[in-house]
Amino acid sequence: MGERLSARAGRGTAEVLLILAGLCASSPAQIRLVNGPDPCTGRLEVFYNGTWGTVCDDHWSLAGARVVCQQLGCGMGLSAVGGARYGRGEDPIWLDNVQCTGTEADLSECRARPWGDHNCGHGEDVSIVCSDDVVGWVSSDCAVSVGTWLTDFELNPAPTGAPTPSLTRARLVNGPGPCSGRVEVFHDSRWGTVCDDGWNLLDAEVVCREGSSSSGLDIQIFGACLFPEPTQVRLVNGSSHCSGRVEIHHNQQWGTICDDGWDLRDAEVVCRQLGCGMAVSVPGKAHFGQGHAPIWLDEVNCTGTEGAITECRLEPWGEHNCNHNEDASVVCSEPTELRLVNGPNRCAGRVEVLHHQQWGTVCDNHWDMEDAKVVCRQLGCGAPISAPGWAKFGRGYDPIWLEKVTCSGTEAALSECEAQTWGVHNCHHGEDASVVCSEPEVVRLVNGPSRCAGRVEVLEQRQWGTVCDDAWDLSDAEVVCWQLGCGTATAAPGLAHFGKGHGPIWLAEVNCTGTEAALSKCRARPEGVHLCHHGEDAGVVCSDPPEVRLVNGSNRCSGRVEVLHNQQWGSVCDDDWDLDDAQVVCQQLGCGTAIWAPRASRFGLGNDPIWLDDVNCTGSEAALSECRARPWGDNNCNHQEDASVVCAGPLQLRLVNGSSRCSGRVEVLRNQQWGTVCDDGWDLRDAEVVCRQLGCGMAVSAPGSAQFGQGSSHIWLQGVECTGNEAALSECSSRMGQQSYCNHGKDAGVVCSEPVASQRVPLRLLDGPHRCAGRVEVYYSNRWGTVCDDQWDLDDANVVCRQLHCGIALSTSRPGEFRVGSGPIWLDDVNCTGTEVALSYCKANDWGKTNCHHGEDAGVVCAESASHHQDSRAGSAELRLVNGPNRCAGRVELLYGHEWGTVCDDDWSFIDAKVVCRQLGCGTAVSAYSSAYFGQGTGPIWLDNVQCSGTEAALSECQAKPWGVNNCDHGEDAGVVCAEGTAVKVPAQLRLQNGPSRCAGRVEVLHEHQWGTVCDDGWSLSEATVVCRQLSCGTAVSAPVLAHFGPGSGRVWLDNVNCTGAEAALSECHARPWGSNDCDHGEDAGVVCSDTDTSRHRLLRLVNGSNSCIGRVEVLHDQKWGTVCDDTWDINDAAVVCRELGCGTAMSAPGSAHFGQGSDPIWLDNVHCVGTESTFAECGLKSWGEHNCGHSEDAGVVCSGTNPLQLRVKDGPGPCSGLVEVLYNATWYGVCDRDWSLLEAQVVCKQLGCGPAQSAPIGGQFSPEHGHTLLEGLSCRGSETLLLECQHRNMGPGQCKHGFAAGVVCTEMEDLTQACSVLSGLLGVVATLCGILLVLYLVRCGRQAGRSHGLHFFVILSLIPEREWE
Repeated sequence: MGERLSARAGRGTAEVLLILAGLCASSPAQIRLVNGPDPCTGRLEVFYNGTWGTVCDDHWSLAGARVVCQQLGCGMGLSAVGGARYGRGEDPIWLDNVQCTGTEADLSECRARPWGDHNCGHGEDVSIVCSDDVVGWVSSDCAVSVGTWLTDFELNPAPTGAPTPSLTRARLVNGPGPCSGRVEVFHDSRWGTVCDDGWNLLDAEVVCREGSSSSGLDIQIFGACLFPEPTQVRLVNGSSHCSGRVEIHHNQQWGTICDDGWDLRDAEVVCRQLGCGMAVSVPGKAHFGQGHAPIWLDEVNCTGTEGAITECRLEPWGEHNCNHNEDASVVCSEPTELRLVNGPNRCAGRVEVLHHQQWGTVCDNHWDMEDAKVVCRQLGCGAPISAPGWAKFGRGYDPIWLEKVTCSGTEAALSECEAQTWGVHNCHHGEDASVVCSEPEVVRLVNGPSRCAGRVEVLEQRQWGTVCDDAWDLSDAEVVCWQLGCGTATAAPGLAHFGKGHGPIWLAEVNCTGTEAALSKCRARPEGVHLCHHGEDAGVVCSDPPEVRLVNGSNRCSGRVEVLHNQQWGSVCDDDWDLDDAQVVCQQLGCGTAIWAPRASRFGLGNDPIWLDDVNCTGSEAALSECRARPWGDNNCNHQEDASVVCAGPLQLRLVNGSSRCSGRVEVLRNQQWGTVCDDGWDLRDAEVVCRQLGCGMAVSAPGSAQFGQGSSHIWLQGVECTGNEAALSECSSRMGQQSYCNHGKDAGVVCSEPVASQRVPLRLLDGPHRCAGRVEVYYSNRWGTVCDDQWDLDDANVVCRQLHCGIALSTSRPGEFRVGSGPIWLDDVNCTGTEVALSYCKANDWGKTNCHHGEDAGVVCAESASHHQDSRAGSAELRLVNGPNRCAGRVELLYGHEWGTVCDDDWSFIDAKVVCRQLGCGTAVSAYSSAYFGQGTGPIWLDNVQCSGTEAALSECQAKPWGVNNCDHGEDAGVVCAEGTAVKVPAQLRLQNGPSRCAGRVEVLHEHQWGTVCDDGWSLSEATVVCRQLSCGTAVSAPVLAHFGPGSGRVWLDNVNCTGAEAALSECHARPWGSNDCDHGEDAGVVCSDTDTSRHRLLRLVNGSNSCIGRVEVLHDQKWGTVCDDTWDINDAAVVCRELGCGTAMSAPGSAHFGQGSDPIWLDNVHCVGTESTFAECGLKSWGEHNCGHSEDAGVVCSGTNPLQLRVKDGPGPCSGLVEVLYNATWYGVCDRDWSLLEAQVVCKQLGCGPAQSAPIGGQFSPEHGHTLLEGLSCRGSETLLLECQHRNMGPGQCKHGFAAGVVCTEMEDLTQACSVLSGLLGVVATLCGILLVLYLVRCGRQAGRSHGLHFFVILSLIPEREWE
């Protein structure tokens, strides 16, 4: 009886203290795993606000699972599964966007949204599988779990709702001695047994450990079952413990598994459970011999992600229809000694190696791409992309096993590379090495005529399977072609066009936009879920691979540059590589404009030949092969110098809220979100580009002011400036993603004419004996493509011949009569009546919708009219170059209708110039000029929008507007310079002398084997731009005159040089004849280019602030401005920035993109300045471009500038309230109350050192001595520390046009002190009352327990502070 009273008193005391503890302190969030097979597997739930709730799977990762398993004492996290794997919860969703590093002690330490704030449903509930089991808290009638006796007074409260521990005794009976026998426990005044469910050696070990007491075992009882560990499994009769017949332990007996439904996913779980690497094969039919024990399992169905075989879907134990010749087997790879962890997939992450049965990290000292290459090879992960250090994928927490790893790149395993002794290092986990590899091939085309055509197959779970053709179209095919490096998609046939497959059907209802980098990035039904059969297998036909491609990037428009030569892909050396070269690559790939031309293997090392070196493009070439460069294969480089490109990519467009798809509000897709375009500067030229990109005919109007309704969400583009000739809106000049000062009342719109499908589409016949016979090609969506011959007949051919003015149709082509085409197949099932004036007026399938390949390209043979036959014989007599130095250079003129006329420069390019030079027999093209470079012509302008492929024999064969149709004047006449003109020479050699580097100095040119200078008459930045381009020295910074770099000697070769800035060489610019000048060497011209020793002159700027001394920090690197991440960013770093910019002292160092998010590269992270450095470059900087940030973490700086703003309040009742005034140029000015709110007042109060803002009064009168305001339209977040940090519309003395004087009422610090004193007094009263209640309760408990327990009562009372008894 006394023991029970003591226990009750202990429980009552615990309850009171637990209540008090809950009032005064918080503890780590309680968590549990429910609905799983054991307490270490199941749906994650957390206890908050008195209720259990779930966790959303957004951003959930294995790092979070690791924290949960550790907190529950469940070993390591094996998997982190979303999608309500263990059922949907019914309680609140407490947490979302949980982001753990894996090192936290409990889940509540991880970053997450506020409690209860989420955008999820219970279909996204998180589930977890841990490696080990734990004593459960679930009550049971059958058994108890065994713990240890608590010798001192302790309180270990169980999770809410769990049974409270009680004290009891245990004994061993019926054994040969006191240390063996049946376990019995004393409970409720009687002895009872312990159920053996889940009973194992761990439980027995506790019994034995506490068995030294002769009077029995004092143990702690929780009234709960001990959940079992995952059922044991083994492989027998194989060559190692990682291969053999699968056996599983159940009911104290090993048994086999039937191979019905047994596959690689089931094997993957067995291999994982055994720690044996990846599943290699799943032989059936008792491959490793027949077992003799029970057949325990049949029809096992695993997803492959389970932590143990018993977590898979199973038939009941022992139920099967098998015999032992169907015993299942598994072959696993041997345990790997290497792994990548904490990355987005198995081929990216922190490098960890296994040594002495323990995983540890590798230090990043000497870590490079050669080491990464070995890691990728060892893991079967494709080529290395990068080898980041500085714990890019989080810090490890195991030993650091290796340092100074040095691989040659050819080793088969990392252990073969040179390194320091295992475990010997001087590193910390902030230096953990990482690797990012490309993933191995996961898609292929089979059963086709080439590797770029065939049935689509994808690799999932180490098994190839097909794709169902439901919703399969050209956009999906485009992604496959890009992923395989096979050019563009020309057809997307279904219905098993390339034969039926035989494996699983992995994907169905695939929905790609066409811009994804891989098929796995497209939306589709879940893997393996479909209602298809192999008669619906999807296929793809791609065009031939292009001559250039970008690999290892985030999408098809970024990556390492590779070119195709001699049927082999190779890289390009980065010597002289710049944005002009990158622009040609982007243009060739249809990827918009070039935004970056990184060097030094930015996207990983290539493995093939280095084909090109010293590439020098002007930026106007149509293909990289047209640029100047060394001969193929001639280079002095290695793959550490592989050149790369990042293009803006084609911008997706749509028109919404209009009467058709060709009219409405303009919206663009960015970051997977649609947004609008601001109408600032929006005009018909911009609309023309939109219409062209959408295939919607001509632009009719370009309305602004939200004529088609106001959009919502983002305003993505501002300041759009198109010439009207661009193929896509992304090629126009604009500001994307910057802070917008527009509102949706200014959303831009477009109205286009009828869609292209109902207009006359350009047409041509190729590969025939003359221009009136050949393969039919149509021009659509800025690309030439073919026509499928399904239902093609003489009526269709007649329309083609009529449209080309080629007489009547003689025949349609026979198969093989003309060569097969390339590119898209635009039309199929064409059905003309024969009377249409253009092929595009005939009935046909939608553009690009076809089930054909290029072996079915349609052709035509026309009668060829006499007039055109005569034209075709006219040859070069139809064409001439005038007003140039010779017949091979000048303004382009054509003879048509017995009259000479010019060519407009719209779309005029180097490819067009090549055709002109070929037709005139003038050799290769040197340059293509625009803007009437050779003077304005007279008479008609015969051609406009000329677009040649480069293979035509005459300019008249190129695609263009109809003769005489144009929107030009003679100020746009096109010109050409060919190489074989007698007076057209190779561009004169050029150099810069007497400067600090080869990219700055006095300009000198070589003429008649003698170097001479250039006179500065008319010398400007346009001429300097040409010099910098010719020397591959970046952009022109300045054009100094008056012998800035010292007077030269010898001849003054050039004077009155006049460049447009677009020339490839200075000798192409207009100038006086060589040697003709009126100058001396005191007028020698100079140039400073951007590439002048950038290591000593890195540029720095602050943008998006109110002045040049406030804003987002941006640094110039690799000719590109980029931002700085705010990790470790502080006032010391800001001080150096302010000092370098001459902006006074640093006032603050805001992070979190306080001045808006940048849109350029993030160049720097983890900047460490002492604060005394003279330039930013002297600070401790990480490698350029290496970071783990997004633009939401862009760093900012607020410098005092030359006139730091001081602040005061005036005309108020005290120092913390009144009208706000700022000091500027020794004068106090008021602040205009336009947009004034409590947020702005909060910042003022903070800067004044007052308490929080109580109100923000407006409508005050400015002081009579000065009626001007300094600041207007302030916009603060409330988190700023200075008013300077806030955005504002106007700064400077002036009238407050839209309001009155702003005021503020702040809480004074004295008021806060008094409030704190009152609160403190109230807390004291509450504590006293709690103590009194506790004493009264304990007194009552003591009377019930009797005097025999006075000592216990005394111990409790001694916990109460002495002053509570006074």
